Amino acid sequence: MQKSRRKFIRQTMTGMAAASIGGILPAFSAKSYANIIGANNRLLVGVMGVNSRGGALSRSFSKAKDCEIIHISDVDSRAAEKCIASIAQITNKRPKATPDFRKALEDKQMDAIVVAAPDHWHAPAAILASKAGKHVYLEKPCSHNPNEGELLMAAVQKYKNVIQMGNQRRSFPNIIAGMKELHEGIIGKPHYARTWYANNRPSIGVGKQTEVPSWLDYELWQGPAPRKAFKDNLIHYNWHWFWHWGTGEALNNGTHFVDLARWGLQVDYPTLVTSAGGRFRYKDDWETPDTQMISLEFDNSSMMTWEGRSCNSAASDGAGVGLIFYGEKGFMKIEGGNAYSIYDMDNKPIKEVKSTAKLDTRDLTDPFKDLDVVHINNFLDTIRGKDKLNSDIVSGHQSTLLVQLGNIAQRTGETLKIDPKNGHILNSAKANALWSRQYQPGWEPKI
Repeated sequence: MQKSRRKFIRQTMTGMAAASIGGILPAFSAKSYANIIGANNRLLVGVMGVNSRGGALSRSFSKAKDCEIIHISDVDSRAAEKCIASIAQITNKRPKATPDFRKALEDKQMDAIVVAAPDHWHAPAAILASKAGKHVYLEKPCSHNPNEGELLMAAVQKYKNVIQMGNQRRSFPNIIAGMKELHEGIIGKPHYARTWYANNRPSIGVGKQTEVPSWLDYELWQGPAPRKAFKDNLIHYNWHWFWHWGTGEALNNGTHFVDLARWGLQVDYPTLVTSAGGRFRYKDDWETPDTQMISLEFDNSSMMTWEGRSCNSAASDGAGVGLIFYGEKGFMKIEGGNAYSIYDMDNKPIKEVKSTAKLDTRDLTDPFKDLDVVHINNFLDTIRGKDKLNSDIVSGHQSTLLVQLGNIAQRTGETLKIDPKNGHILNSAKANALWSRQYQPGWEPKI
């Protein structure tokens, strides 16, 4: 058995530099990783952050073939126990409650970790996991700021691990087929992609400083973010709307469809980025825009826009969330799920591909239902050497960066000129000041 494990790790993790871990993992060396990957293709997984989206991912990973969750890490003891119980119902096995995910990373038997904690944790946690010799399933957005995205790409280059971003539509079979048709010219050259998201979120009010609840490790929740006092309207979901921890609706939901737009237009980095909008609906603690229009132009004579409406759920083109590619001979429409339709220039339907999979785009926890497993299996099979990632970290960073640049344009009030070779902002010190962030001393992510 041990011989099989060593053979498998050599085949799938050749070149991983685990010796430079440091910090909480000082006892590890390159030699100690010889037995990480489970024998007979069985992969052992931990999950970080299981209150909402992470809980749904835990259930999906539990249903994946030859995969076992062995650690549940959450700063909320209630969420951890709820998730452990739900996994036990599916598998008849109870994973271990390991509140600090860094302790889970010390388990040499664990092959991979799912990072579904708040956005300010995404890249720092994935980098620590990479240093620990683990593969990473990283929820979108892959980073809180552009610099972290570049650090993630550097981490994969250094440690040779697998990092997949959780933009699940990259693995939806009908979406893959639709993109193939688009690239083969079914509507001619697409020159504009319009994306949107609509919801009707209530006010978050004005928070009050209170005692930290007994069930919450607020110190660990803050992690790499500079310390701020606990307020009663922050945890668990409203952190999305604070720049200190979150990234707004643009990255919370826009990332998915901006990613599809980039895929369809076959572009990497833009040349020009603008954004308009603001917090219009309520007067409360919410900082990020509730109404926003981001526009991005590219050097192949194409552009895309993302329209976000967090406080008005009126449908656009019949859908609350979606994407339309406009081309020389017609247009292609993709709504929330595993389906697409094609029309000619007279709005006459040419083709409609439907899906029977359940989907609720406004479900905050599990909008994709069983379709999640397709993306998860792609991740697991890539670790096993049987597949290639549908959303590697380079692609994940490129798509995340587009909406990050939109937010930077929004926050600075500037039209951003961008280097199309690498996505860097040109000639604006004000905008470049938002390329990275300040960290709690001692928590700075390092490769």
